[in-house]
Amino acid sequence: MAVTKLFGAAVKRREDPRLITGRGNFTDHIRLPGTLVMAIKRSPHAHARIVRIDTSKARAMPGVVAVYTGQDLVDKLAPVPCAWLIPDSDLKVPPYRAVAVDKVRYVGDAVAVVVAENRYIAQDAVEAIEVEYEPLPAVVDQEKALEPGAPQLYDDVPNNLAFHWKLHAGDFEAAWNAAEVRVSRRLINHRLIPTAMEPRGALAAYNPGTGELTIWCTSQNPHVHRLLLSAVTGLPETQIRVIATDVGGGFGSKIPMYAGEMIAAAISKDLGRPIKWIETRQENYVATIHGRDHIQYVDIAAKRDGTITGVRVRAYANMGAYLSTAAPGVPTWLFGLMLQGAYAIPVVHCDVYGVLTNTTPTDAYRGAGRPEATYLLERMIDLLARELGMDPAEIRRKNFIPKDKFPYTTPTGLQYDSGDYEATLDKALELVDYQNLRRQQAELRQQGRYIGIGFSTYVEVCGLAPSQAAGAMGFQGGLWESATVRVHPTGKVTVFTGSNPHGQGEETTFAQLVADELGVPFEDVEIVHGDTEMVPFGMGTYGSRSTAVGGAALVHACRKVKEKAQRIAAHLLEVSPEDLAFENGRFFVKGAPDRGMTFQEVALQAYLAWKLPREIEPGLEATHFFDPINNTFPFGCHICVVEVDPETGKVQFLKYVAVDDVGNVINPMIVDGQVHGGIAQGLAQAVYEFAAYDENGQLLSASLMDYAIPKASMLPSFTVDRTVTPTPVNPMGIKGAGETGTIASTPAVVNAVIDALAPFGIDHIDMPLTPERIWRAIRERSR
Repeated sequence: MAVTKLFGAAVKRREDPRLITGRGNFTDHIRLPGTLVMAIKRSPHAHARIVRIDTSKARAMPGVVAVYTGQDLVDKLAPVPCAWLIPDSDLKVPPYRAVAVDKVRYVGDAVAVVVAENRYIAQDAVEAIEVEYEPLPAVVDQEKALEPGAPQLYDDVPNNLAFHWKLHAGDFEAAWNAAEVRVSRRLINHRLIPTAMEPRGALAAYNPGTGELTIWCTSQNPHVHRLLLSAVTGLPETQIRVIATDVGGGFGSKIPMYAGEMIAAAISKDLGRPIKWIETRQENYVATIHGRDHIQYVDIAAKRDGTITGVRVRAYANMGAYLSTAAPGVPTWLFGLMLQGAYAIPVVHCDVYGVLTNTTPTDAYRGAGRPEATYLLERMIDLLARELGMDPAEIRRKNFIPKDKFPYTTPTGLQYDSGDYEATLDKALELVDYQNLRRQQAELRQQGRYIGIGFSTYVEVCGLAPSQAAGAMGFQGGLWESATVRVHPTGKVTVFTGSNPHGQGEETTFAQLVADELGVPFEDVEIVHGDTEMVPFGMGTYGSRSTAVGGAALVHACRKVKEKAQRIAAHLLEVSPEDLAFENGRFFVKGAPDRGMTFQEVALQAYLAWKLPREIEPGLEATHFFDPINNTFPFGCHICVVEVDPETGKVQFLKYVAVDDVGNVINPMIVDGQVHGGIAQGLAQAVYEFAAYDENGQLLSASLMDYAIPKASMLPSFTVDRTVTPTPVNPMGIKGAGETGTIASTPAVVNAVIDALAPFGIDHIDMPLTPERIWRAIRERSR
């Protein structure tokens, strides 16, 4: 286990000086001679036939170079791919054209493309394109889309049902019939819009002389983008280079392949000139994927003492108008497998209906399926606690998987790696001063003030693996990660990683790992990522996997390097490798510490190759592909304390305590930052953010004026702490920290608000808990 002064040190992020002084190199910053600008005309209708497109006025405008309709691109681009083909679900994947050919299916669907000398001309030309539509009835609600007589999006997808996925473990009917207590509830996990600081974009440059395409784009997984671009353009994978070094956030929304980069690539090839496309914020809101959007029917069976004996879920997932790249896997495997949570529930039944509607496609959004599972389970446990008159903390404790049961195999087949759930609960209770809070709550209620305490004791799945499991789940890719560690003659080190950080801080944490492993200065380690020409194939950054999987790959590569360096040092010192020790960047003979060589001296000799044994090749470099044997499972306890004003419905945050266990921690400052950001995002879902459509399919929250991204002043101060339970899955004992806050905070906040409203007889309000919704609920109960 690599635990030294760098592993565990709160080193400042080395990428920050570049990013916070405006010296990042984002896609829109790239300038190439002769670049043309692309703009996309998008449908104003949620559902309509395209009767006629007249591009003559746009083509005639000075500065316009070309105009393309969907029909013009049919032979140049294959449909947008869906890459998670969940088995045994009667999955239907309708064609998803980058530019619609005969029919549009959501507001924002592309109908034509303009290429011009600059973006102003391109936008004016987009406005000059005349499209005649035959509007059709639209459906935006997934339950209504399944009803008889509902508008049909596709002729070959009956009843708009894209799939029906089942995961049944145990006999729920028997558990339900034998239950002493039964609780049922319909819950809504509403639609959200990922809002990365940098919108999506691409700069595609095709070289007609070499047949090579270079594309800078906003991607969380450049190699996967290269593979998919090859599939849709027909260009050989070896002729495509994808560069995504600085990416301004993603939250999952930059995993999928989108129409924009596909079209830019095809048109660059067609015109032989670089093509740049940068979406506007409004395009970002209507045409980049959305997240969540579940309607869930949940039944929970229990004994009178609080023991939970079974959970059953029937979920309707709104997939939008098309199946995006990873979309089918999000509401199924990433959701259904986590419905047991941190509890020893013996029976789990899950049925998920994936429904197509006239809305923006949904896909992975921070947490991706796990927040939806955690929210429903944590809400139902609070409802059960109220039904039984039990303390919500104690009913959770009663059902926890005991510490001595790990590794623990769940009824649905996951093997939780390690855990001590009571430890995080106890620490959080102590930090929030729970018993005193309950006394205060009772006293304040006597004064007409209403505070609430909400819990969330979660477990999540990270570092998604292994690749064999991915194949069994229908994921059309592997779940390993690659790393090459190259030691230069001076002892400086360059690391090439297949992970692609876009705000997580791995340029710092990876350098800490390598510096520790090789005993070289932190400043001597360079991290290279995001360029398919420079790094070996990698799977990218998502699902809190970069450090747990990508970090493990580079640690293994470092150990290969060190093993070779040790053999070289032993040869030069005329001892056997077993006679050497390695400390603080120096090999030395055991028992004779004065006889030794520094790592840098060995690196030089590896390149000079004057005295190497014949069986050792010159140079000092190693590559490792790490395919974990299992996922990792971070866990924790979040407690939120709020006060609700019954006259206005306004929620005031009084305290927020988060105790997470993400295994060993490389850089506590970066982990704290990840937790802070995650809590802010999950809290925002609970009380602020909501993607709203009208019944005609118009997105009402299509700008930052209408979509309530929280400001810092709208958030409480967070108290964060940790327990440490290492995972045996990787050599560092790391679990992953990128999504813990988002997964845990939403139910903690909602449970707190509902707890505050208990004196009014209110036991549930669907999110977001806006002042109006709370006020109306109080008034309805007060009549």
